[in-house]
Amino acid sequence: MPTERERPPSSPARDHVCRGYRRRGEFVSRAQEFLAEGLAAGERVLYVAPGDEAVLTGQLRADERCDEGLERGAVQVASVDATYTTGAVVDPAGQVELYAAATSEALAAGFTGLRVAADATSLVRTPAQVDAFARYEHLVDHYMAAHPMSAMCGYDVAELGGDVVAQLACMHPTAHDGGAPFHLHGHARDGSAAALGGELDLDSRELWPQALERAGLRAEGGEVVLDAAGLDFADHRSLVALAGYAERHATTVVLRTRLATPARLVELLDLTGVRVERAA
Repeated sequence: MPTERERPPSSPARDHVCRGYRRRGEFVSRAQEFLAEGLAAGERVLYVAPGDEAVLTGQLRADERCDEGLERGAVQVASVDATYTTGAVVDPAGQVELYAAATSEALAAGFTGLRVAADATSLVRTPAQVDAFARYEHLVDHYMAAHPMSAMCGYDVAELGGDVVAQLACMHPTAHDGGAPFHLHGHARDGSAAALGGELDLDSRELWPQALERAGLRAEGGEVVLDAAGLDFADHRSLVALAGYAERHATTVVLRTRLATPARLVELLDLTGVRVERAA
């Protein structure tokens, strides 16, 4: 058996966090912390942001932990400007494939996984970009739930506005300064199509139906199952929207929640496309 010294470091729990920021320095500081955590766990880390790669590398060298990682080749840096043309709309599935390949390469090189800190502000400046990137955020979350990849996605709230950032934040399991009242993401249990947490209230009335469509939820046996054990509140509007989704997609949505109210509302409103089950 390997000794404690020989044993590889354990990787931290996989995570996918949205980080809204208002000053560039805020994101850089958070990225340094996020990537340093991965380095300590033996992961390969990747820093993606707009600007010259030499400048981006200098931002990481300001943190001695990242500086050491750069010296031994555990840190990679990529400029968004060099990778995407202005106004480019990402291909959600293709983007996931790129990160899946990068994760496989990291594992083959002896790392415990891949950790990415990316400032994606320049990729979500138009409605078409936001729509595609929100779809990608949900899709890559499913990948991360089953593979050793973690990511922190940064968005400039001052530039994009709170409404746009909320559209992206709600596709993450965790968000800071993103203004999303709920989270529809891929870190689900029991083979559910997605996980749902937070609150579906008046503030969600436009965001919720939009997120449902962008998620591209997978139906199994004619049903879409949502792991809503983390749901804290759901109003009647959100359940009507769920029934509308079920009707448009000719499916039944199964909401597994610890809340008692949704079942009563579904019965009172006769929402035949929604079935509420008690979450374990």
